Amino acid sequence: MNILFIADPMATFKTYKDTTYAMMREMAGRGWKLSHTLSSELSVQQGTVSAQAAPFEFLGAKDDRDYAWFASGSKVQTALKDFDAVIMRTDPPFDMQYLYATQLLTLAETQGAKVFNSGQAMRDFNEKLAILNFSRFTAPTLVTTRSADVRRFLAEHGDIIVKPLDGMGGMGIFRLTEADPNTGSILETLMQLDSRTIMAQRYIPEIVDGDKRILIIGGEVVPFALARIPQNGETRGNLAAGGRGVAQELSARDREIAETLAPELKRRGILLAGLDVIGSNLTEVNVTSPTGFQEIMKQKGFDVAAMFADAVQRQSTI
Repeated sequence: MNILFIADPMATFKTYKDTTYAMMREMAGRGWKLSHTLSSELSVQQGTVSAQAAPFEFLGAKDDRDYAWFASGSKVQTALKDFDAVIMRTDPPFDMQYLYATQLLTLAETQGAKVFNSGQAMRDFNEKLAILNFSRFTAPTLVTTRSADVRRFLAEHGDIIVKPLDGMGGMGIFRLTEADPNTGSILETLMQLDSRTIMAQRYIPEIVDGDKRILIIGGEVVPFALARIPQNGETRGNLAAGGRGVAQELSARDREIAETLAPELKRRGILLAGLDVIGSNLTEVNVTSPTGFQEIMKQKGFDVAAMFADAVQRQSTI
């Protein structure tokens, strides 16, 4: 197998927890040929989508701070269709450059490239708005550009979460209560004076038990979730915001949500998705660069990376 990863610079990977690193380690162990490029290095030349792809040798990190875990070769302009699989792992935010990259990936797919997740799927599934397709599993939710709407929603529910539609890692997420004196300032900043669409959701008290990340790979549900538990009075459980990751078995409700979404995600061309569930409520559907592999692998011994590599191999031959 000849695999191209479109990802952030590899020298920035925190190898002890990075999911893309775990994918690469598994594939290198299978003897697959690996290359890396940045989304900014995609181009169309003579009508064909190609990339400045650098083949690399996987050396493996010796410890948590070892950033010399790979040896890259010279970049070669290569058509995406010439790889057995192209794995898009560029981190959000989903800005205009990200949008352009997905459009190039869609064009590459028409030329024969196997892209995971597909460009169309990443455009269709905004990670916040996607939950609106599955309202039976969600807490009360508002999407609006008007701060007055948010104030009415706050008055109705008394305790809410507001967040941008294009963030990651808990960035830009605020908890508001009716007594909060900073409500006006927060909404002005977040909504940019009623010019930016945001999402508001009723606050879910079960966040204290963790914001659960449930992984779906190739239409199959990983049997363990990663509960990201807020620390030190934080509202956010995101690991990037200081949350503590605890792997645990899926609850009956977790499995109901995941098994309901799994076939639809597969149908949409989403090989890997990360569902965020708080209590019994679906809060996000992550499709750009879902994480959580290594924590589940280390704590539960379930080889998520192998499950992912198997799915890539199956789908690339279809």
